[in-house]
Amino acid sequence: MSLSRRQFLAASALAAGTAGPRLPLALAIDPVKRPSDKPDLKLSLAAYSMRQFLDLKKPTMTLFEFIDYAAELPVEAVELTSYFWAETTDAYTEKVRAHAAKKKLAVSGIPVGNTFCLRDDEKRKAEIQKVKDWTLRAARVGAKTVRIFAGNLEKGDTLEEAQKRVVAAINECCEVAEKAGVMLALENHGGITDTPEHLLELVKPVKSAALGVNIDTGNFHTADPYADIAKIAPYGVVSQVKTEVFPGNKREDADLAKVVKILKDANFHGYVALEYEAKEDPKVAVPKFAKELRKLISG
Repeated sequence: MSLSRRQFLAASALAAGTAGPRLPLALAIDPVKRPSDKPDLKLSLAAYSMRQFLDLKKPTMTLFEFIDYAAELPVEAVELTSYFWAETTDAYTEKVRAHAAKKKLAVSGIPVGNTFCLRDDEKRKAEIQKVKDWTLRAARVGAKTVRIFAGNLEKGDTLEEAQKRVVAAINECCEVAEKAGVMLALENHGGITDTPEHLLELVKPVKSAALGVNIDTGNFHTADPYADIAKIAPYGVVSQVKTEVFPGNKREDADLAKVVKILKDANFHGYVALEYEAKEDPKVAVPKFAKELRKLISG
């Protein structure tokens, strides 16, 4: 049985270690219910920004060193992408939690790579279990959100059937998220979430307070990405901000001031994670963009 909204608020507060709720609630049909009328944006750094150094195939930076790096920047949190965890043991999870706390950084979230579109029941079941496992791990490390994907349409499948499977999978994962006091955040990652309409067709049917949207500002390759970001912003519980946008698949520098304004206009409450993917050396670019976003968020 799903938790009531009051129970979920209490669970979220307990997981966050605070006396009151720190996470907004995602309604089944309506946009996110914000805790106040004043937007509240907190800055985080996504580990994916340092992916070439954190790649477990040939790492030159550990997750702990990434946290050390972020601690020197004007950010309040780190987003610890699941791809870069050297271990998934409870002991390792506790070390990560303790190290972030030592550096006075919150863990804004854990992005997970998954696909719920799969028609093969056993393969889809494994994807669901992966998200459940990471949701519990996120709770142990003190993360507020778990970023999830929907996936891509398989050859011979229909959008309607894929959507049914994805919604069912999300509903199942939300049962675990509710109990853990963690928000699942479905990303506009292309595939069957390539447009705001397609994304929300997956979000609105989910009958859980534990689901919201991860607003990835660089993932819409539509005619007007900014307008489409604005359409999903009211449902956002976390955001990954890219330094580029792709109107009509054409790469151009993002107007970060415009992006932050869209979030503020939507009364966004949550973490904004800088996710750097452009060509410049991230060790050079990330500090510059972190300072710019800090200024925009604070303004």
